[in-house]
Amino acid sequence: MSRLTVYRDDDPDSPLLRTEDAPRIAEALGAIGVRFERWDSPVVPPRDAAPEAVLEAYRPYLDMLMGETGAGSADVVRINAATPNLPALRDKFLSEHTHSEDEVRFFVHGWGNFVLHVADRIYDVRCVAGDLISVPEGIPHWFDAGLEPDVVALRVFTDTTGWIAHYTGDDIAARFPVT
Repeated sequence: MSRLTVYRDDDPDSPLLRTEDAPRIAEALGAIGVRFERWDSPVVPPRDAAPEAVLEAYRPYLDMLMGETGAGSADVVRINAATPNLPALRDKFLSEHTHSEDEVRFFVHGWGNFVLHVADRIYDVRCVAGDLISVPEGIPHWFDAGLEPDVVALRVFTDTTGWIAHYTGDDIAARFPVT
């Protein structure tokens, strides 16, 4: 189930908000410029479906989203036990960073936490299958899909160079373990 937990950035032990209500999650994230929504597709491709089949299953949603955002393309990413260099990749994801374009992800299978650091707050967003999140460019964040990830997600982008992570050097992610 989707979940949002909000903390002060100096107090990882005392949540200010914890909700699994999708409209409430969307409202709280919308207040900081983050898009969150649920897509209820009548067709969910199998976990091992070819990338083309996954993209085709969500084509109506993608066309609408790309028309709204000006994004030019989408692809499919899989993170699982077979992912090369998984421990090193996870370490990179767990370091607070920003991007020069919006980071847009739709979860087809599995789950992952986008953890956002905005002003003096931490927004830990558990995204599950059916969730779309769009983190605006420049928002410091990190990502965790756990020690044994099994994620299939759509990535939507304008320019792949926008995916280059710009690390902040802050060790805040170590103080806020994924819940």
